[in-house]
Amino acid sequence: MFVHTVLFHLKKDLPNDAIYEFESALNSLKAITVSRSTYIGTVAETKDRPVVRSDYTYNLTILFDDIEGHNQYQVDPLHKAFVAQCSKYWTHIEIIDSD
Repeated sequence: MFVHTVLFHLKKDLPNDAIYEFESALNSLKAITVSRSTYIGTVAETKDRPVVRSDYTYNLTILFDDIEGHNQYQVDPLHKAFVAQCSKYWTHIEIIDSD
């Protein structure tokens, strides 16, 4: 199992249409067939606990069978289109990969 997690830090004061475009494009990544499972979320209500990270806007976690699946995902046209279309909306991203 290979787990790919991305924390998106969106720009402040994005208009609603930009957020909608980002969310729609992010959800399009669920169609990439090499992934076993895809989860998209936002900061949970546990953010008041000092040990819980809450400085991101969206979380994307994708499960793959192995690193080869992850590598295929990286070059998938849907993933490339998402990055090209939406990178203008974030200040930065953080990636955590584990196996």
